[in-house]
Order: sequence, then structure tokens, then C-alpha cells
Amino acid sequence: MRKEDCFYLGKIAKKFSFKGEVLIYLDTDEPELYENMESVFVEFNKNLVPFFIESSSLHKNDFLRVQFEDVATEAEADPLIGCDIYLPLSMLPKLEGNQFYFHEVIGFVIEDKRLGVFGKIVSINDSTAQPLFEVVNGSVEILVPMIDQFLVKIDRENKKVIMDLPEGLVEMYL
Repeated sequence: MRKEDCFYLGKIAKKFSFKGEVLIYLDTDEPELYENMESVFVEFNKNLVPFFIESSSLHKNDFLRVQFEDVATEAEADPLIGCDIYLPLSMLPKLEGNQFYFHEVIGFVIEDKRLGVFGKIVSINDSTAQPLFEVVNGSVEILVPMIDQFLVKIDRENKKVIMDLPEGLVEMYL
């Protein structure tokens, strides 16, 4: 499985018991969706390795207590601590309306109600306080804030993000 075909679910935070159980921090708003998984991919040395789950249960809201098959001692669990956990993109719940996953809109054109289409979304910068669409228009990069009030519609059928942006925001780049 390639990392590009997966989404980040969380990180193995710490050992839980002497029987090799671990606690996985789930980076999600709905941890209950992931309580009964059969397997996950654990990132080891930049490779995704499948691990099968013997048993799991939610623990203190954001954590999943997991017993992996073939991990029966603390020593066997030690190398797992700090590893990232991934699942295939096909396991993401489908979103509707104006909700979207960041990876889903890469390659969509972006349109302003006033200006029309002004570029294509090439990536999303979520390292800032406010996530930004990184949009390319020819050789110019335009940063557009992902603010709910600006978002009019996600048109999945036509691969388009329609926004109502403040006057001057796009023009200052062009």
C-alpha cells in the first residue's frame, strides 16, 4: 500500500499493558467510527506495514486501546511507540454538501462568484492558523483562505470549488 493511497488516522502514543496492548491517539472528530477495525497500516522506516487487530476499544474519548495480533509483550510493543497509523482512502466516510477532505479538492478549479474561474487548486497549506487553498494561475500562486463564510459550493461533479471572496483578495496577486 502506498502512502498516497492512504489517510493519516493517528499515532501509537504509548503502551497500555504488559500484554503488548497500545493506545493509539485518533486524530478524528468521530473516534467511534474506527472502534471495530480489522487492520491498520503502521509506518515503519517510511514503509506502510499492515497490522491485524485482535481486539480494540475506545479509551478516554480520543484513544483506541488495541491488541495487535503477534504483539504479546511490552518488548514487542516498544518499536511501535510513536509510529503513525494509516488507513486506505476507501475507508473514509463519504462527505456531502460543502464538507470535503483536503485531498479530495486537489486538482479542482476554483471560481469566484464575481471573477469567475481564476485558477486550479494544487495543494492545501494547513500549517498556518487558517488553512489555505494554494491556487495556481499561470505562473502566479494565489493563497485563498478556507473560510466557511467564503465557501459557496463544492461542485464534485464538475470538479469546482465556488467561493464568494472579498473584493481585492485575488486581484492583489494578479
